[in-house]
Amino acid sequence: MKVAVAALDETHVSPHFGRSPLFIVYDMQDGKVLSRETRPNGFTPHAQGACAGETHGAESAHHSHASIVDALKDCEAVLCFGMGWRAAADLKNAGIRVGLLESDCTPEEAAALYAQGRIPASQEGFCRCHE
Repeated sequence: MKVAVAALDETHVSPHFGRSPLFIVYDMQDGKVLSRETRPNGFTPHAQGACAGETHGAESAHHSHASIVDALKDCEAVLCFGMGWRAAADLKNAGIRVGLLESDCTPEEAAALYAQGRIPASQEGFCRCHE
């Protein structure tokens, strides 16, 4: 199973899915890492600078998540500390689970926790800037 972790760098999970500079994709088996791949985030409008300084409420315009969903379509789940409900819904509609982390850990630890069933998939994803 492949699990993507939204990351700031090789050792820190990103607080926000769309603003993460990269995704680390782990191929997991029996709770252990078989391989890993780093995918730079050139997919989300946030990462491309399109939303700089904006706050998003219910009234904000919808931007497409199709490119990031396509980039992560080989993954069973995406893990992060938070994401907007639209991104979470688009991932869910593509059959990709969203796991929201509750405590600090490395990206590899997060992937291992998910593979061990210790991070439940969330129905929705939210972070403070989207509430």
